Amino acid sequence: MPGTPTVRPETRPAASPAPAAATAPPPVREVWFAAWPVVAIFVLSNAAMPLYAVWQRQLGFSSGTLTLVYAAYVVGLLGALLVAGVASDRLGRKPVLVPALLLALVACLVYATAPSVAALAVARLLTGVATGAAVSAGMAAVTDLAAGRRIGPLLASTAMVLGAGIGPVLAGVLSETAPAPTVTVFVVEGVLLVTALATVVRMPLPARGGTAGAAPGAWVRLPAVPRANRRHLALGLAAFAPGISATAFVLSLGPSLLAGLLGTTDRALAGGLALAMFLSATGVQFALRRFAVRTVLLASGAATVTGTLALVTAVRTGSLAPLVVAVLLAGAGQGAGQLGGLTLLSREVPAARRAEANAALNAGGYLLAGVLPVADGYLSDAIGLPAAATTFGLAVAALAAGGAVLVALRGGQAG
Repeated sequence: MPGTPTVRPETRPAASPAPAAATAPPPVREVWFAAWPVVAIFVLSNAAMPLYAVWQRQLGFSSGTLTLVYAAYVVGLLGALLVAGVASDRLGRKPVLVPALLLALVACLVYATAPSVAALAVARLLTGVATGAAVSAGMAAVTDLAAGRRIGPLLASTAMVLGAGIGPVLAGVLSETAPAPTVTVFVVEGVLLVTALATVVRMPLPARGGTAGAAPGAWVRLPAVPRANRRHLALGLAAFAPGISATAFVLSLGPSLLAGLLGTTDRALAGGLALAMFLSATGVQFALRRFAVRTVLLASGAATVTGTLALVTAVRTGSLAPLVVAVLLAGAGQGAGQLGGLTLLSREVPAARRAEANAALNAGGYLLAGVLPVADGYLSDAIGLPAAATTFGLAVAALAAGGAVLVALRGGQAG
C-alpha cells in the first residue's frame, strides 16, 4: 500500500518472535478450567438454602433470624471485597484464591457440625469471605486468561450463576435422599473445593511481584475504579444491583413462600426452584452474549421489573404459575445485569485494576441484596409474608426501572 512502510521478513531482528510467543494467550481450555474454582465456591454459597428448614426445626428460629443468618454471608462477602480486589491486583490471583478455598473448606466443616444459630452465622460469614475472593480474584483470573477474548467475561459471569444454581439443588437432593442431611452435602462440597484448589495451583497465571499498575493507597478500603471508569461502574450497578436483590429474595425467603403456596417443605423442590432461576441466568447470558452492552443492561432492567411484578401477583393470588415466572425472570435479570456489568468493566478498566473493579461491582450489588431481604424478613414477621413480599417486590421494581432509565439516558457509555 502506498505510503505504508513494509518490513520484509529478512529484515526483522532475529529476536522479535520471542516476545510474541511470550505474550500469546493461553488456550481457551485454560479459561474454562479457570472458571471451575468460581463455580465450586458459588456452589457452597447457596448450598445452605434448602437446609434452612431443617435447621429451623432443629434450632427453632424465626424468619427474621433466618435472614440475619443470610446477612452474615453478605457481611463476610462485603468485608472480603474491601481487601480482596486490591490484594489480587497487587499480589496476584493465586495468593488470594488459595486462602479463600481453604476458608471455604473450614466453612464446610462448621456447617456439617453446627450446634447453634451462632455456628451457622459463622459458617455463612466464612462462606461470604470466600465468595468475596471468588468474585474479585477468581473472576479476574478468568478474564486475565481470556486475554481480551469475549469468552472471558461470559465464562466468569456464568460460572458464578451456574455454581449458585447447582448448590441448592445438590443440597436439596442429597438432604432428601442421603443420610445425615446437613452433613453429606458439605462432605460432597468439600471434595469439589479440593479439586478447585488443585485447579488454582496449576493455573498458568503470572505472579505479580509489586504494585506496578495497581492503585496506590491502603490495602483495606472501599473498592473503586479509576475516575474515567466511574460511569461504567454506575451503569453496571444500575442493572446488576436490582437483579441480584431479586434473586436474593428467592434464596432467603423463597422456601417459605413456596411452602405457603404449595403446602410442601420438600427440600429438593426448593433447590430445583433455585436451580431453575440460575439456569435462566446462565441461559440468558449465552443468548445475549453478542448483543451490545447497552441492550444487555436494558434487558436486565426489563426482566427484573417484570419478574418482581410477577412475584407480587403470585403472593396476591396464591398461584404457582406467576411464582415460576418470577423466579425465571429474576434469574434473567441478574444474569443479564451481571454479564453487562462485567463485560463493560473488563473492556474499559485497565487489567491492573480489574479485580478491584469486579469487587466494586459486586460490593454495590450485594450491599443492596443484603439489606433488602433482611428488612423484608423482619417485616414479614411483623405484617406477614404476603404484605412484606409485596413491599419488597414493588421496591425492587422501582429500583430496576430507575436503573433502566439511567442506562437509556447514558447508553452511549455502554455501547
